[in-house]
Order: sequence, then structure tokens, then C-alpha cells
Amino acid sequence: MTAAVLMPSLRSAGIRLYGETAGALAAATYSFLMQLEKLGLQDAVETAELTASSPSARSFCLPAGLAAQWAPALDTLGLAERLQLHTLDSDEDLEREILLAMLLSPVAFDFPSHAELASAVRIRRNIVLAARKTALAFHTTEVDRPEDCWTYSEDHGFTVMPGHALIPALEKATQPEASGKLYSFSCYRATEYVILLAIAQELEACNPPLLAALQQRWEKSAIMSGKFHDVFLREYGTMEQPLPPKYYVPGDRLWFRNPDAHSSDVSGYEGSWVFYLGAGLFTNFWKRDQPYTLVDKCLELFHWRHATYTDDAGELRIDEAVVEARVKASRADPSETARILALMLRMREPKGVYESGGCIDTSREYPRWVGPGTADMSLPTA
Repeated sequence: MTAAVLMPSLRSAGIRLYGETAGALAAATYSFLMQLEKLGLQDAVETAELTASSPSARSFCLPAGLAAQWAPALDTLGLAERLQLHTLDSDEDLEREILLAMLLSPVAFDFPSHAELASAVRIRRNIVLAARKTALAFHTTEVDRPEDCWTYSEDHGFTVMPGHALIPALEKATQPEASGKLYSFSCYRATEYVILLAIAQELEACNPPLLAALQQRWEKSAIMSGKFHDVFLREYGTMEQPLPPKYYVPGDRLWFRNPDAHSSDVSGYEGSWVFYLGAGLFTNFWKRDQPYTLVDKCLELFHWRHATYTDDAGELRIDEAVVEARVKASRADPSETARILALMLRMREPKGVYESGGCIDTSREYPRWVGPGTADMSLPTA
């Protein structure tokens, strides 16, 4: 059985808080309930003690009736619209959407304290805010960084020059307002920079020694790709138990797979790494003022297969102008859009399999714990 036909669980597990003692758990619970009350969400939470858990734990989720009303079938894409949350203009509304989506999760988000939960929400907010500002120069083979604060070596990747703080260096590399220029990244590497920036911003407030360790590490050698995932991120959802296809939390990193075998051989078009921004939108690092809806993203990936060509050097390429024209035409034909979505909204298939799967990944990624005494980011030796 392939991932394309597996059905995800639609039961909410929400958030779980742990405490080494009953008193610690009671204090964490009280702090979280105060956070919810400040946001006007105190009546939108169902809580229960996990009596078989050691250490002590308490779960928090949306009541079934509200979940069905606000996010039917755990579809969080319309959550902000249904609740009239203005997440573009209000950080508090963005925090509301983050917490509500987490409370709806079919896989529990575990935290050893309320401080870690609060940090997790702020990091997700930081990711969304930084991702909205991120804009890149599109190039599938070349990369560059601001030369006044970054340097490159084949052995260590792009590192920060001593004397240049990590946070502004990351901002200059990803945000044209900070540098006056667009820099070339892969979309995957750009997501690493946004995540690292969001974590560093939270560490500056909650755990300066860990920020100092990150600074020292990036002055010596970058942590990239699989190692970056292992050090900084958790993944929820699996091929065996996929997340619902329309369940996303603002700040999630995720991959849309190109399910076409031929066009996926084009460098840079194997798929697309993005962040979920909330309010039904996903990042578009090439045109940041035009974030994708799920429909937009499905149409774009579908039409990559219709825009392939071989250049003068014999390399397989994709003509973006053809993709754009095809997407526009499909958008104008509701029946064609529906046909494409029926194909693309299927779960993706395993690596190397191209039979009947869609572009939807089975999992999402989010940062690990960061607080003093509870952080579980173990930085490898440079």
C-alpha cells in the first residue's frame, strides 16, 4: 500500500505539558491557561490529566464540537478566515492561530514546561515574520551571500565572519531591506536560514549562552542539510501515519513533492520547500508579495511537467513562462482545476516511486526545545 491511499487520523491530540512534580505541572498548567485567557481562548480548550504518565502530564486540545466547526476534517487552512483573525496586521492574532492549530494537532506537541511552549509559539511567530520578509534571487546552480559579513569555503560552507553577529548577518542574507540586494539560495537552504534566525531571536531573550554557542559554531562551520534537520528540528507525521493533507500550523516547514518523474529530474524542481504562513498561505521566496495558496502550489507543481525542455548544453530545464501561462489557463477553468487538485492533493509516494501519488507530504517540521535546562539542540563539534 502506498502513501497515496493511506488515510490520516482525524483525532486531535493537541498539546501536552509535563512536570517533574505535581506542583511543577500545576504551575505550568496555570501559566498556559493565563496565556490562553490573555488571548481570549480560555473557553476553547479541553484539558485532561494523563494519569498513566510519568512524569506528570496534562493534555490540552480543542473540544470536538469546536474542532469540527473551526477546522472540519482538521483543515486548518481556513482557520484564520473562520475566526476573523487578522494575522498580517496583528502578532496576537498570529499567536492565536498558531496555538489553535497546535491544539488541533493529531500528533501531540510535547513540552517539559510552559516556558518551552511559550518559546515554541514565539519561534513559530518569528519564522512567519522572517519568512514574509525573505526574498531570493532565483538561480538553480549559483549561490552567494553578503560579502561584508559572510565567507565561503568548500569544507565549511558559508560562515559568519568574526565580529559580525549571527542575527543581522542572517537578516542581510535573506531580507533585501537589510542589504539592498537579492542573494541566490536554494529554497531548502533559505528555509534553514529562516529557522536559524527565528531560533536565534528567541535565544537572545531566553538563552543567551546557547546563542553564543550558535555564533561560535557559525564562525567555524555551517550546519546544513540532514545535520541541520537532526540538530534543530522535530518531524511529526510519517509515511505510515500521515498528517491530514490540509492540516498545517503557522511556522511549519514542509515539502511539496513534484510527482512527475521526468520534470523532477530538472535541478531545483524535485519539489518545493516552503513555510506555512497561516491564513491559508505558503511562502514564495521568489515573489514574496505573491504567497501561494494550496491550490496555487498544486497547479504550479503539476504544470512543471508541461514546461520541460533541453537547453543548448543538453541540460533539462523548465520554462517558468510556460508554467505561469499554464497555471493561469487552469485557474480560469474550474473543471480543470478540480481535475488537477484531485491528482495533486493525494499524499506523496516514497522516494523513487512515481505511480499515482500527489504532492502532499506526510509530515511537517518544527524547531526543538531551546530553554535553559531543557534545550535539546546538541551542537556537533565544528
